[in-house]
Amino acid sequence: MSGTKELASLSTDALPDLLSPKSWSTLDLSEDGIVLLDSAGQITEMNAEARRILNFAATDFSGLDFWDAVLPAVAELHQVDAVQAMERLERHAFVAHSEFEDDWFKYTFRPHTAGYVVYLRDVTAVQSLQFLLAESESTKRLLFKANPNAMWVCDMATFHILDVNQAAVDFYGISKSNFMDLKLGALFPDGSGAALLSSVSVARAAKFALQICRQVKGDGTVVLVELASSRISWHGQEATLVSLADVAERHISDRTLRRENTQLKQALSSQDDELKNARRDVNSFAYALSHDLQMPLHAANGFASKLADKYGPVLDTNGRHYISRIQASTRKMAELVDDLRTLVQLPQLAGELEKLDVSVLCAAIIQDLQTRHPNRSATFDIQTGSWICANRRMLLTALTCLLDNAWKFTAKKPDGWIKVAVIPAETAGELVLQVSDNGVGFDAAYSDKLFMAFQRLHSSADYPGNGLGLVTVKRVAERHGGRVWAESTPTGASFFMALPQTQSVNVSQLAR
Repeated sequence: MSGTKELASLSTDALPDLLSPKSWSTLDLSEDGIVLLDSAGQITEMNAEARRILNFAATDFSGLDFWDAVLPAVAELHQVDAVQAMERLERHAFVAHSEFEDDWFKYTFRPHTAGYVVYLRDVTAVQSLQFLLAESESTKRLLFKANPNAMWVCDMATFHILDVNQAAVDFYGISKSNFMDLKLGALFPDGSGAALLSSVSVARAAKFALQICRQVKGDGTVVLVELASSRISWHGQEATLVSLADVAERHISDRTLRRENTQLKQALSSQDDELKNARRDVNSFAYALSHDLQMPLHAANGFASKLADKYGPVLDTNGRHYISRIQASTRKMAELVDDLRTLVQLPQLAGELEKLDVSVLCAAIIQDLQTRHPNRSATFDIQTGSWICANRRMLLTALTCLLDNAWKFTAKKPDGWIKVAVIPAETAGELVLQVSDNGVGFDAAYSDKLFMAFQRLHSSADYPGNGLGLVTVKRVAERHGGRVWAESTPTGASFFMALPQTQSVNVSQLAR
């Protein structure tokens, strides 16, 4: 086996020394085919690999001309040149293709003392690689020529233009023949080609450079372009591939966009100032509701009570009726002020969302209702373990409004009932708070007015109120990114508030 390795590594210069009859059996171990020719070009010896390559099965080949042993197509293409080289005792080589098996073999003719030695080597793998490289080069040139971006190639040493595609010819308005005569600097105004030279220097290390620069067209027009340069091999020559895009329109658009952004920022700043002023006015209004309006109402109601206590016996029926009307009006006004204050202060109830037990919140509200109206009775059906994610203070406000509403409209029902539950929503990621009652219900034709401020579907004489409770419920839902709706049923009415279920949202960030 060591002899095989030695033969496989032998150079063609060393092989002629082994072509003695004693050494021929050893040459059968060579990975190359070896054929010995006499001075007339006839075969005298042939090793096993040569017989395989030439598909030569006979063992007696004395007097056989070499060209009769090869494929006719190989002899037709290469015999003349090879014979002429042999007559001059020169070395000669060529590569031939065997179409039958799609193989490639290299034939090398070398003179020696007895005539010629022909070395046959399988170069199919090398030839296939060369074909792939050639195909890659062809594809690269095709992509270059057909590319819609203007592109050209320049020599990295001389900066002469080596090639240009049709898109560049059209962009510059310079014919290809004239383009090929240009040097790099001819395309840059005022000697600014140095910028590209710098990028080429960078490209040697980074293989890619990108910059904004100006270019001169054939008619002298100067345009702004985005120029990309990349280091490549062009037909074996070290070169730079340049691709460019006209960015003049883009820069105009960018300037316009920056100007519009500046104007937008100014407008937003102005609106922000207006919003701050509006919030300040709302805070002032909320303070007025809490103090300036409440105090006169309490005073009027207090004086009316003292008037009724002290002078009631001496007043006639009309006088006592007037005092009663004053007290009722001041109480109604106080309730309206309370509801307005609650509605106005909703934006200030910002905070993190948390998982809340609705049944616990309802229990506190129900206890307050029963304390304020000890003579009323109603059946409450509160779903236990009904959890929902919301802002605590806002949800408590909405539940208070919904339960107050149900309590009010079941007042004339001896067997009144109120149900509270949390149910799945049709929209993924939401839960729905449902409050139902068997009260008087409402006309479904006017359901769109239920959640509008100061809109009432029933007489205030029959069912007191100011029309702000359901408006507050709607605002709470909107502050959570949710929604509300109502349904009239044969047994009463149901009100729904759908809330997105996430604990990562701050209520102050939701749309007001």
